[in-house]
Amino acid sequence: MNLQNEISNLKYNALQNKKAYQKTVQQLKKLKPYDVDELFHAQHDEVFSEIDCLHCANCCKTTPALVSNEDINRISKYLQISSKDFIIKYVIKDDDGDTVLNKTPCTFLNADNKCAIYEVRPFACKDYPHTNRKKMHQILELTVKNTEICPAVVRILDNIKDSLE
Repeated sequence: MNLQNEISNLKYNALQNKKAYQKTVQQLKKLKPYDVDELFHAQHDEVFSEIDCLHCANCCKTTPALVSNEDINRISKYLQISSKDFIIKYVIKDDDGDTVLNKTPCTFLNADNKCAIYEVRPFACKDYPHTNRKKMHQILELTVKNTEICPAVVRILDNIKDSLE
């Protein structure tokens, strides 16, 4: 399946595979945290050698990025505006009370899928889809949720699921 088809079918496929992913999460919870990290990191490297985020950018198109005070200060300095002006222009509180960028697609996403503030982008963007971080066992549920957004996460989780069978 090509990447554009994967992207257009993400939500549907995530719903179809939810039980299988939950079963995989239960299997992963039985492993040592280090082993969970190793599984994810190996798959992360393999999958991202095949997928170029610039061909997708679905996260930037569909999901408002979390922003910390540190992110706000860094980005506002880069844009040469005050933190207060940045907050007024670009930030809202979401339904969960989290501070997020206020538009989807992201205001800073260019037509070529490149980020206009790439050098100073929010940490949440830098770290997304979080599949190469330490302590993956702590965010397994989030990882399943991210199968609705990121085709790389789907491939990573599918590969892990297959390796555990």
